[in-house]
Amino acid sequence: MERRIIEINEELCNGCGACAAACHEGAIAMVNGKAHLMRDDYCDGLGDCLPACPTGAITFTVREAAPYDEAAVLAKKIAELKTGTPHPGGGCPGSAARSLATRADTAAPAPNTQPSRLANWPVQLRLTPVRAPHFDGASLLIAADCSAYACAGFHETFMKGRTTLIFCPKLDPVDYTEKLTEILRQNDIRDVTVVRMEVPCCGGVEKAVRAALDRSASSIPLSVYTLSLEGDVMV
Repeated sequence: MERRIIEINEELCNGCGACAAACHEGAIAMVNGKAHLMRDDYCDGLGDCLPACPTGAITFTVREAAPYDEAAVLAKKIAELKTGTPHPGGGCPGSAARSLATRADTAAPAPNTQPSRLANWPVQLRLTPVRAPHFDGASLLIAADCSAYACAGFHETFMKGRTTLIFCPKLDPVDYTEKLTEILRQNDIRDVTVVRMEVPCCGGVEKAVRAALDRSASSIPLSVYTLSLEGDVMV
């Protein structure tokens, strides 16, 4: 069929990966440092990637292309979330798993600031692989997205010395129980700390973690902290 679809000018592409990150369908991936449209049927033709491109390398064209296959895109997303498999060609560079040396260990913080305690990247559960070096022997922090904004001392109180993962059970499109189960099964996790907000929907964070611990037949110690909307730990 003939339809509107994106076109990528490889000469203009600077390899930043912003378009791959902006493409919710995973139609774009980075190959040899350049953005490529991997499959026509993954491109919905809406162009979320266009404003993300800083060099104007992406435009619309009308040509013969396979129709957009929403079911295939959804199936791919679910498979990636379950297995931690990256997009073809490496996906967005910002999704690459890495361990971080905290600024507290490497340099003095800027004036009037506290050092970051973030020890790993990415922190979004949707993006993190199932297996990663920073999971080995880790104390794992699994937190609701909003909790760090509510708690002023979140880095020192909860993140320090832990590997951090975050998600939102209300806004994220999938149940992460299976992915969490595999993270617990396939890595040497020492203990798990859950930080959630007091709002009812945040109970989904704790529920997913408890279900994953049960499914993995794990005896890993679990601690759960609930924050009020003012950022206080509730007793």
